[in-house]
Amino acid sequence: MGSILVTIIVGLVVGLIARAIKPGDDSLGLIWTIVLGILGALLAGWFGQWVGWYAPGQPAGWIASVVGAIVLLVIYGFVRGKRG
Repeated sequence: MGSILVTIIVGLVVGLIARAIKPGDDSLGLIWTIVLGILGALLAGWFGQWVGWYAPGQPAGWIASVVGAIVLLVIYGFVRGKRG
């Protein structure tokens, strides 16, 4: 149970930092900010393993997680912009 709580807190912090760094109105709620942070960390971990920066099963660092979340925000902005 403790690891789930830590994952949620890390996701929230990473998501909030990414939203603060990337300009624009992303209008995400608290839950989606947490999901953004978690997915950003997973994306950074996957990419880091793919290029050889991380060993299999090793989590991504904070900066890489924030960069991953920003990449997801940019993709979200493109997808959202094309709908409207």
